[in-house]
Amino acid sequence: MVPRQGLTQFGADMVQRVSTVSFEGSEVRPVDVQVQVAPGLPAFAIVGLPDKAVSEARERVRSALIASGLALPARRITINLAPADLPKEGSHYDLPIALGLMAAIGAIPHDALSGFTVLGELGLDGSIAPVAGVLPAAIGANTRGEGLMCPAACGPEAAWASPDASGLTLLRDAAEAMRLSARGYHRVLRVARTLADLDGAAKVGRVHLAEALSYRALADEIRRAA
Repeated sequence: MVPRQGLTQFGADMVQRVSTVSFEGSEVRPVDVQVQVAPGLPAFAIVGLPDKAVSEARERVRSALIASGLALPARRITINLAPADLPKEGSHYDLPIALGLMAAIGAIPHDALSGFTVLGELGLDGSIAPVAGVLPAAIGANTRGEGLMCPAACGPEAAWASPDASGLTLLRDAAEAMRLSARGYHRVLRVARTLADLDGAAKVGRVHLAEALSYRALADEIRRAA
């Protein structure tokens, strides 16, 4: 059960914050997950333009915490995903919401998540499932000087999150010029990562990204000619 002192440690107006990301086209936008556990009728609300998958996080998070031996307090729980005018899509918000709640009720230290970007999907049994977008999320976290908390299965992908600065500039410029979708952007990154691996390189470099982009451009030309 949750320690009783955890429910009053921060006070009713204390907000616990956890960093995560939103994917908007080829851009990775930082999102501030704000968690408040306050007196009032029991409720669990998620606000900040969540899609259906994000709204359903309430049940996944509740069940995962119960499976882990924790119970949510009979209080008003509000999760705000800021900025509020940015649409939030995907199941990767599960883990930051759950960890934010655990910190808010005192199950983990309130500063345990400071300096980390968090993403991951929860199973009803408390397991953490892999999610898409870990590589660009890790790149964004590196840019902000943060660490990354993600599913263990995504660890190898996150490990490739340090392409050199010139490579990142090339990729961002090309993504804008080629109007790459988020899926297209991630595919280019995966191809570049494979090329770097075949090359025995320690990180994804500009040459690998340039080659991956050339393959993408060629594929686009073939589709247009078909």
